[in-house]
Amino acid sequence: MLGAAQKPLRIATFKVDATPPTGTPLCDGLVIPSVRVDDPLTARGIILLSDEKPIVLFAIDWVGIANGGHDLWRETLAKAAGTTPDRVAVHALHQHDAPGFDTTAEEILSKHGLAGKLYNPAFGQQTLERAAQALRLAIKKPVKVTEIGLGRAKVDQVASNRRLLGPDGKVKYVRYTATRDPVIRAEPEGTIDPYVWLIAFWNGNRPLASLTYYATHPQSHYGKGAVTCDFPGLARGLREGELAKVAHIHFNGAGGNVTAGKYNDGAPENRMVLARRLAEGMKSAWENQKKSAVNGSDVRWKVVPVSLPLGGRTDEKQLEAIIDDTNQKEAERLRAGRDLAYLSRVRAGRKIELTSLKIGPGFVVHMPGELFIEYQLAAQNTRPDEFVTMAAYGEYGPGYIGTRIAYSQGGYETGIVSRTAPEVEDVLMAALKELLR
Repeated sequence: MLGAAQKPLRIATFKVDATPPTGTPLCDGLVIPSVRVDDPLTARGIILLSDEKPIVLFAIDWVGIANGGHDLWRETLAKAAGTTPDRVAVHALHQHDAPGFDTTAEEILSKHGLAGKLYNPAFGQQTLERAAQALRLAIKKPVKVTEIGLGRAKVDQVASNRRLLGPDGKVKYVRYTATRDPVIRAEPEGTIDPYVWLIAFWNGNRPLASLTYYATHPQSHYGKGAVTCDFPGLARGLREGELAKVAHIHFNGAGGNVTAGKYNDGAPENRMVLARRLAEGMKSAWENQKKSAVNGSDVRWKVVPVSLPLGGRTDEKQLEAIIDDTNQKEAERLRAGRDLAYLSRVRAGRKIELTSLKIGPGFVVHMPGELFIEYQLAAQNTRPDEFVTMAAYGEYGPGYIGTRIAYSQGGYETGIVSRTAPEVEDVLMAALKELLR
């Protein structure tokens, strides 16, 4: 009889459609509502069954899941898996032609005549319920894992840093998703993680699942009401065509200050060009993976709760006045609702649970918000000789999360829309060391 330390690792995977109906707000109401579907959206997850309670890793083709919405997703999936919410990692890929989900902001905005303007609550709830049901069915038929494979490969001509500094150390240009100015596009790539990272699960010679991680804003062009999983989702689809019996789950890394702007002028045909480049990296990572035996005792999960220092707009009365002001642009009123939602949770003492998964010789760190790439690189430098990757865009409430110096450099991310203060770097760097200890 197997001892407790020799229990096998088992996994189950699930996938459901997450494509919104026509008329659904996209990108938290910042672009026009959906008018057509260019590419369907999906929600995908994997359940790890080891020596301890189940672990759920989940990724969805939405712009973000925030505040009470993030709580609700974790709680619902945890209940379906028979585990606790702190063992569920929920992440969005952050496509902009896709919906969001924030029950806290929706409750605030609905009191001011803006119900359903941020996202479609009924559709969001239905997707959550379908995902939970798919999880419940999947967990009944787990498959034994005998080995995991860890790999990485360089992705050529996709990612570039979006914050370009001038001689004074301030942001001179922001290289957005689609950059048409040849002068800005000619600037160096800047600070990025050039690799796509891969974790594969095997049962003998049978591949079961592929988890990939790549850090960049996932847009090629957007804002016309055409729902799409964009180039990361299309790259994932290309790999599905090549490995049809493998579950493919993709996560966005710390891409808050990274876009495809150096290599993308917004032409529609560039979407598939970028998708093929990322898919080629995914394929190379698969082909060079190094496999090692694994069992249930080789899986470890760590949780570090943190309070992120508040920055940005923190005057509740002012935010409520903006929401109430019908002379304001609707997008500005919606943003004020999101600001107030996050502000209220922080002041109520709600912490964000950062988590890490150690599986065999590899680590995955699960982080919130639109995290700057420097945090991903710092995590890797904590264990420079080991496999360390990151999924960001978890709890979406904080918005952009920069490094300390970034808040003094200006720019859109930390100069206008971030909800955190410069001291956030101290909190997160300490947490990363603990998560990877």
